[in-house]
Amino acid sequence: MNSLVLLTGSTITRTVLHRQLEEIIGDYVGITSFSIEEGLPGHPLENQFIVLSHKLAETIPSIQQCIGPGCKVISGKRIINYENIDKLLCYPTGTSIMFINDSLETCMETIESLQELGVNHLHYIPCYPGNLQFPKVEIAVAPSNFHQIPPYVKEVIRINPRLLDISTIIQILDHFHLTEPGNVVSQRYMRKIIQLSKRLVDAMQKANDSNHHLHQVLNGVNDGILAVNKAGYITVFNEELGHLLHVKPERVIGKKLLHVLDNPELVAFIQNTDKEEDRWFSLGQIEVVVHRFQLDTDQSSVATFKNARKTIELEKRLQLELQKKGYIAKYTMADIVGQSELLVATKEKTMKLAKTELPILIEGESGTGKELFASAIHNCSQRSKGPFLAVNFSAISEDLLESELFGYEDGAFTGAKKGGKVGLFEQANGGTIFLDEIGDTSLKLQARLLRVLQEKEIMRIGGSKIIPIDVRIVAATNKDLLTMINLGKFREDLYHRLKVLFLHLPVLRERAEDIPLLIESFMKRNGTEQIRIMPDVIGQLKAMPWYGNVRELKNTIDYMQAVCDGNLIRLSDIPNKNSFQESLRSVQSAPAATGYAAPASLPASFTFEDEELLSLLDALYAIRESGQIPNRKRLVDLSQTWRKPLTEQQVRHRLNLLEQRGYIHKARGRIGTTLTPSGVAMVQANRAKKPGM
Repeated sequence: MNSLVLLTGSTITRTVLHRQLEEIIGDYVGITSFSIEEGLPGHPLENQFIVLSHKLAETIPSIQQCIGPGCKVISGKRIINYENIDKLLCYPTGTSIMFINDSLETCMETIESLQELGVNHLHYIPCYPGNLQFPKVEIAVAPSNFHQIPPYVKEVIRINPRLLDISTIIQILDHFHLTEPGNVVSQRYMRKIIQLSKRLVDAMQKANDSNHHLHQVLNGVNDGILAVNKAGYITVFNEELGHLLHVKPERVIGKKLLHVLDNPELVAFIQNTDKEEDRWFSLGQIEVVVHRFQLDTDQSSVATFKNARKTIELEKRLQLELQKKGYIAKYTMADIVGQSELLVATKEKTMKLAKTELPILIEGESGTGKELFASAIHNCSQRSKGPFLAVNFSAISEDLLESELFGYEDGAFTGAKKGGKVGLFEQANGGTIFLDEIGDTSLKLQARLLRVLQEKEIMRIGGSKIIPIDVRIVAATNKDLLTMINLGKFREDLYHRLKVLFLHLPVLRERAEDIPLLIESFMKRNGTEQIRIMPDVIGQLKAMPWYGNVRELKNTIDYMQAVCDGNLIRLSDIPNKNSFQESLRSVQSAPAATGYAAPASLPASFTFEDEELLSLLDALYAIRESGQIPNRKRLVDLSQTWRKPLTEQQVRHRLNLLEQRGYIHKARGRIGTTLTPSGVAMVQANRAKKPGM
């Protein structure tokens, strides 16, 4: 039987080449192989056909000693091993690839083989032992037995030793007379070549399909997309950008950016690699917003071009969709009418609070405009483009409220919609949710709300999946939550989570100077500016307590417009006193001068104003006890330790209320303000209820 001896340097090369020859001629030729690593024959070979793995092997003394008389020797030419070559076809043109092998010569031969095969779209960098100053490249091709790979390399493509090329195979076949037409060995080898070609074609087709898909995606985007390599050449230019610049993409890809864009400022902006940035530019008749960022992998600059007009139209459509669903904040700061010092200060504070992302608790009596301020907060915030949802806790039943807020899964309970329902917290994602009348919710629901605030996540009723949410919470109440905490009706931990930021809305009776402006605003809104109001009517309205606040004032104006004769509102058109809301205090009328029967305890509906009036009475009493004369400055100073410190204007207003109700008597000069017997009785009764008094 014919025989062949294969001599190689390494064990793995011997194994790979032996297997290659065995597959091709193993049925006709006996193959013996040796490697220097494993050990060569101990005596010279005689009358053998010897195949060396490389022409360099001819110069190795140990190999030369193996070649005896009568031997025919050929040095094999090698070609890249086709296994894993297809992975190289998936990298974009120009990608830098570190190519590692045992010498510069083998590196260059392998690279040349790849380029001859058509895998020539990559930038190959040869690296070999003795020249291990490897570049900072994240992809490397290396022999399977090479382990000196730099740690910064993220992907290594392992290739087996190169195979014998077709010219060497033909030499071997010729020697054994196996090249005749129709020879099974020749057919077998050609089949191998065809299989290799098919693999390369399939890989190339896959890469082409991938590129075509990516091309379709880029051209399907509504924004212009541009990529420029670090040398300033355009590598990506989609069709949308072509429409914006009136140029065909295929004509500009591969050209210098400065030769395509006739705008030096824009070119400089795109090629600036300092930081990610947005800027507005004019491209002929079109205004665009350009967003620029850099790719770390190859230092390319990428820019997206948004047509400003289309973007504005899209935002308008989005706002319209939100408005159709009712998910939009209807009011802005301009809708909050009034020029009083107290209201102006409140609006200024509101705008500062709106700029943060923290929860806000709005406190104020009924009718002071809590939803109005919540809407304004949303519209002044960074979430103004997102949804705004308002939920009134006093208007929805407890069971329904929970499913509305958190949503539910399919079959969560009897009557649940098929497919489940998305809750309001999910629908408000990216925006603001306004929880009105938060004091009316149950302890059970309070516990679930606390989790939302703590974890920024919810779980639907009947579900097991945690859903993260990005929602700002603004809550409001007209109740004294601290009193409710003491009564066990409100969770203290939830209170502090809600009241990260705090806004107290002024009552109308503290800013009576705003009443004419409010009346004017109501009449403009109603389209009834032609109706005049007599000055004495305005004066009477300004003197009223307005416990229902702005809402009550609006209802009164609407009533008077409906009942007045002609286009003039007179004093007789003001509703009778039974039509107006009274104070929520347990004692509605002013006490008799002959004494006061204090209530056993403060009711749950005790208002902030009542609390302040009691504190003010107590402060007056304490100042008198110390032998000093009360004045507004002393009272303001004392109020700094209260839950809500008072201004001089607020002290003046509350002293007027105390006098109207018969608790104090104001006098000028050395006498100052004194407590009436009813006022003294009120203070003493209040002190008697406090611990340690």
